[in-house]
Amino acid sequence: MEWRDHGILLSSRRHGETAVIIDVFTEAHGRHAGIVHGGASRKKAPVLQPGAQLDLLWRARLEDHLGSYQAEPLRSRAAAAFSGRMALAGLNAVTALLGFCLPEREAYPDLYKQSEQLLDLLEQAEVWPLAYLRWEMALLKEMGFGLDLSACAVSGRNEDLAYISPRTGRAVSVQEAGRWVDRLLPLPPVLRGIGNAADHEVAQGLQTTGFFLSERLAPSLGNQPLPQARSRFIDAFMRRLPGS
Repeated sequence: MEWRDHGILLSSRRHGETAVIIDVFTEAHGRHAGIVHGGASRKKAPVLQPGAQLDLLWRARLEDHLGSYQAEPLRSRAAAAFSGRMALAGLNAVTALLGFCLPEREAYPDLYKQSEQLLDLLEQAEVWPLAYLRWEMALLKEMGFGLDLSACAVSGRNEDLAYISPRTGRAVSVQEAGRWVDRLLPLPPVLRGIGNAADHEVAQGLQTTGFFLSERLAPSLGNQPLPQARSRFIDAFMRRLPGS
């Protein structure tokens, strides 16, 4: 068995004295693990860092075997990750969530492309939080928990949408919120692609996507808590808000 693909390195761990097992999100083969012989060496270890873009050749005797990788660097994101605290926290959040959410060996080509584009924006601190929020919405959609923000779940109208039902993920208007308003999640305009995407709106949006990640998606995956890397990114982002 053999295939070649591009991928984003999510994580690596030592295997024996000189090898490492890497977990990679590939374009055509999904999240896929394999052994890199000599991956712990001084030459290869700096290349095999989370977020790295790799050209991969995978081989195994049988399809269901772990197999081995030949991994060549296409693009390192180490310099971008260390350009600031939020960049490093953001890269760690993306790779950790992909490793947490994605089933093995199932392709998600649209999510792969969006993840690659997101990581390429790491050094652009002004636009990255918004891009990350949109990426979390895409992740929820691909995992079957997409938000429906097109119209009010009660009236069917698309005016004055201000809340999201935590049960259905659908929008709710101000007029229909009624006595349930305290139980609803905020729907800032940025989630609908409206307005200038101010940081405080992005923060509200991350509060909402975080709810669906932790309270809907995570339980479907065995009720494990979300990776702490996401919380560290949220903390880093919140520190740049006025008054923080």
